[in-house]
Amino acid sequence: MGSRLQIQGDESVLLRVTHSNIKSFSPDVRFSLLMTVEAVKEKLWKKCGTSVGSMSLELYDETGSKVSDLSDNFRPLGFYSPQDGYRLHVIDLDPSSVTSGGWLEDTSLVEKYKISNEAYDKLDGTFRKFKEKLVQQNPNLDAKIPDNYMEDLCANIKAGDRCEVEPGEKRGVVKFVGQAETLAPGFWVGIQYDEPLGKHDGMVKGARYFDCPPLHGAMVRPDKVKVGDYPERNLFEEDEI
Repeated sequence: MGSRLQIQGDESVLLRVTHSNIKSFSPDVRFSLLMTVEAVKEKLWKKCGTSVGSMSLELYDETGSKVSDLSDNFRPLGFYSPQDGYRLHVIDLDPSSVTSGGWLEDTSLVEKYKISNEAYDKLDGTFRKFKEKLVQQNPNLDAKIPDNYMEDLCANIKAGDRCEVEPGEKRGVVKFVGQAETLAPGFWVGIQYDEPLGKHDGMVKGARYFDCPPLHGAMVRPDKVKVGDYPERNLFEEDEI
């Protein structure tokens, strides 16, 4: 047993994470082997919404065989001998959890608020009236956006690139580059954020442009995206020194 604790430096492991309630949730996440199981749960809570107190973790190898239960919150992850490519399975033990019932995946379960155009026109402070006011001040704003809008900015952006998105310096990976028929004309970039900072799972207005965990997806204009060496931030860096 003692040899299992011999971890050198700041070694890390890349694990595929799955969830008992969210079937589309399967990101690859890098963990330091020095992180405690509790710290691992903290990191996963920010990604999937299951609270630390309601989370149970299981480790599976590449063949799908169960390696162990991560039952001791105070042991380092390295104690359980995970390897790159292993699967870390999150079990949500809370029956009233936000992840239960499919609410994070099936938007048809959410009651939609609808308003008629006539009623919307009577409201003050709406985006429609704001846009009408801007157009009155500057008629050029109502000009049609060309189909190749910002196409040139996509020349060095491709799916799989790590990136940082403004505003907010949000990091993630590029999942889609191109035109989006359900959005405004021009070119768009689909992003899977490292954290749940997005608005969807890659489906926008009924069209699927890419797949990612719920609330991790965003469609942004390419001028907001910088690609390069933007690794996933380690929120527990101070605990791993």
